[in-house]
Amino acid sequence: MHKIKAVALNLHDQNTYDGVYHNQRERHTRFKHNLPYYADAYAHQSDILNTNDYRLNKEFVDEYWKKTDDILAFTYTQGGIRMMRDQIDKEFLDFKPKKLFDHVIKDGVYYCDHHQAHATYAFVNSGFDKSDILAIDGIGAKFRCIFVDKDENITDLSKELPLGWLWNQMSKITGFGSLGASKLMGLVGYGGYSSYFYEVFETCIAGEIKEKNYKEHKLINIEKYGKEHLAYTLQKFTIDKIKEYIYPLKSCDNLCIAGGVAYNGYMNEEFTKHYKNVFVPPAVGDEGQAIGVYQHADCVMNNNLHKSETFAGTEYEYKGDEKLTSYKEIAQSIADGKIVGWFQGKSESGNRALGNRSILADPRNPDIKSIINETIKLREDFRPFAPVVLEEHYKEYFDTNCPSPYMSRICQVKTDKVPGVTHVDNTARIQTVNKEQNNKLYELIREFYVITGIPMLLNTSFNCQEPIVETPKHALRTFKKTALDLLVINDYVVRK
Repeated sequence: MHKIKAVALNLHDQNTYDGVYHNQRERHTRFKHNLPYYADAYAHQSDILNTNDYRLNKEFVDEYWKKTDDILAFTYTQGGIRMMRDQIDKEFLDFKPKKLFDHVIKDGVYYCDHHQAHATYAFVNSGFDKSDILAIDGIGAKFRCIFVDKDENITDLSKELPLGWLWNQMSKITGFGSLGASKLMGLVGYGGYSSYFYEVFETCIAGEIKEKNYKEHKLINIEKYGKEHLAYTLQKFTIDKIKEYIYPLKSCDNLCIAGGVAYNGYMNEEFTKHYKNVFVPPAVGDEGQAIGVYQHADCVMNNNLHKSETFAGTEYEYKGDEKLTSYKEIAQSIADGKIVGWFQGKSESGNRALGNRSILADPRNPDIKSIINETIKLREDFRPFAPVVLEEHYKEYFDTNCPSPYMSRICQVKTDKVPGVTHVDNTARIQTVNKEQNNKLYELIREFYVITGIPMLLNTSFNCQEPIVETPKHALRTFKKTALDLLVINDYVVRK
């Protein structure tokens, strides 16, 4: 058996993986997406990222781009290797795969394409025997979008579906900055259809697609036609294009989705109407790349299908003054209006807090969104929050046909009892949980259900204008500087 170390040489969200520990660099450097911010960013825009600042990229390369005793597996994005192309063999740089498990291996270094890594991560973790796979994001090495059929043939859809690029361009011109697409998506529910914007998007993707800033994009009249309508129309445009180009390629009943665009919960829910089984893993963006590369190399070199853990971070020791005696007490506090920082065991992979680094609150409170946005997250007031619901009850509250363990789909809400997690367009990005996935979170919600009759909590990532907290020290710091009422770290309660 070969021992594999996997490294993702990305422009942002650099990470490594060794089969056990998923090292997401932003969690340790404390820069979102592991990119420096603009020094002159306004306070309310302190997370506008500077993609031209390579300090953190260089630090990552210096520390992790090293030959190992056995196999160093890697993938890259164009921007990620801008300063180190001379360190990478031309055979890797020229490689363009035709099948999912095509690869290059040379002198103990293993390489697969960026989009192959996305596709492999989704496929292997799905457990499906055969599947269609959509890997779609802004830019990788040789593609922007690929579709892989059940026989593992790759179709290049980079020209037809540069949707990640389009969302990023629109995010920049609407003031959310590079990698701000999730914020723009938060505005979808506030807008309506605009034929003006639809034509703009058609024109954009018909033209030349490069990473540079487009002077023409500054001519888009957002003031007249509205940012909200741009967001709504871009979402409709996204789904229309997916239906036009992906649906005809369907080769089986299973679909796996990965790449940054797979954070689009509206799109993922739409796919459940066309495919019987839709799987979206937790770390779908570039922050999951090292896992995909590892799985690719492990399959080829060791003939092994390695499923990664959802919680693949580090476990930290913590001893507090007050021992947690029962989940019932915490559940009662939440029912009484308290907002709780919840820190348990290993951190989760990906950008969604799935119950080990979460902020939890009462979904029945109609004001809870404003309270958390203004006093804890310090972010735009239109940004919605997600519910985490006991798996056996999700169909009573949400109009969707299968569980959503990784908070990856946005669906209609069927009740008026949970306004705190219902977006303005009557949707929610749901997370379902069962005992096997996260027993502690499950038990806490079950206690809340006994008290309130509502089998869910509001769940948002444990952070304040920073990456998700990683260590107890991060958790305590964020707890102290925000309006959080209670903090639970493993088996200890911290109060103010």
